[in-house]
Amino acid sequence: MTETPVDPEQHQADGPGLRRPQVIVFDVNETLSDTTAMSARFSDVGAPGSMFPLWFAALLRDGFALTAAGAARPFADIGTGLLQVMLSEVELNRPLDEAIEHIMSGFVGLDPHPDVADGVTALTELGIRLVTLSNGSTQVAEKLLEAAGVRHNFDKLLSVDSAGAWKPAAPAYEFALEQCAVDPWDAMLVAVHPWDIDGAHRIGMATAWINRANGTYPAHFATPDLNVTDISQLARRLS
Repeated sequence: MTETPVDPEQHQADGPGLRRPQVIVFDVNETLSDTTAMSARFSDVGAPGSMFPLWFAALLRDGFALTAAGAARPFADIGTGLLQVMLSEVELNRPLDEAIEHIMSGFVGLDPHPDVADGVTALTELGIRLVTLSNGSTQVAEKLLEAAGVRHNFDKLLSVDSAGAWKPAAPAYEFALEQCAVDPWDAMLVAVHPWDIDGAHRIGMATAWINRANGTYPAHFATPDLNVTDISQLARRLS
């Protein structure tokens, strides 16, 4: 793969005229998986369900912070450590270790979003290679895509654990590109997280924001090349 420096300001959104990528790199958590069931996991152990988004945001924060300090750790390690801290202040209905195991195991049993199966199939029919790149484990992606019936549509399931840096740090995306033997401008990152979009943009990848909640994209992040409501619409835009 040719590593040519890319000026992010020169990589402008092309809208409907965007060139079809050779490879699409999918984020996993929340992009492909529906994490709403995770709140119930907290409720199951006696904690408030509202703790899930706070914990997940803190997990990402600490993962990003460790990467910035050059000391990346696995998603499960950080998630477990934070639960030990947060749940120690809650009156649980079971031992702390069991509560943590119940919550963390929930990621492996999440359902895919309803559009995943049809959208992924449509992208494959366009001749686009598909891979995943997660800040979590490949096991989560494996179970999720098997549940959606589309595991065979993906060439590779990748984790930043092998890159030594979490997204949105450049080495995470560069690792995925190297694994796919593709240049940045021939690849597209697809995610629901604006910070993920921004990180991929900055190394020259095309980007598509899955705006499932009809939200507003933050102006401080690089604008995505495509703004779509689901993966099926993404396939239509690229056809």
